[in-house]
Amino acid sequence: MNADVPWDEFNPADYISHNYRSVFPADAKIIAIVRDHFSDHFRRFPGRRVRGIDVGAGANLYPALAMLPWCEEITLLDWSKRNVGYLREQLDSYDKNWDAFWQSLCQHDGYAGYPHDPREMFKRIVRVEQGDLFHLAGQEGRWNLGTMFFVAESISTSETEFEQAITCFFHQLEPGAPFAAAFMEASEGYEVGGLHFPAYNVRRRQIRRVLRRHARGLRTTSVGKQAKVRDGYKSMIVARGYRRT
Repeated sequence: MNADVPWDEFNPADYISHNYRSVFPADAKIIAIVRDHFSDHFRRFPGRRVRGIDVGAGANLYPALAMLPWCEEITLLDWSKRNVGYLREQLDSYDKNWDAFWQSLCQHDGYAGYPHDPREMFKRIVRVEQGDLFHLAGQEGRWNLGTMFFVAESISTSETEFEQAITCFFHQLEPGAPFAAAFMEASEGYEVGGLHFPAYNVRRRQIRRVLRRHARGLRTTSVGKQAKVRDGYKSMIVARGYRRT
């Protein structure tokens, strides 16, 4: 179960070195899907600025960067003390490896036309919060835009906790809020810094079934089958849509 996992021993430096030292082809495709979804939505609301949240941000900044042009405030939520420490270190001036991810986003006009320095805006509007996704009482519907990347299926081997994580994520979004989420399909777990972390072996059909309870306009895409970042999973599933009213 999630409560039994040594999250405070999660090594963000090792995780980044293995996964985000550069933009892998699978990440480039995920970025393209997410940036198009968000850009298409906010094109209908020019000038609107919203509150965004990345649930289980970990040591991955590109979901937050994908929300950056549309937000007046972004919350990065994570439970691991080491991940929270890493995220807070990134606030003043995030590391150079993330520049390539921003450039991938800027292949769309919605990002290329962003009139601000992304580093400066990241520093101004992003805040880091240590918190448990399962215990966010009193904050339901607080955010207008949300992301959750490789979290629900990567916190335990429990089907119940997988579904509960998705439910808790959607409860934080206001009705109608656009979202993007990503999942490792058929994951067998993963190694970080010599430690094994668990995963729930979820399939695309189940991901769609659970998401449909909470989302409208749902679309899912499989990516990464031919360019795996690591062993032990089938593909990555990118989901996007809007919170059901």
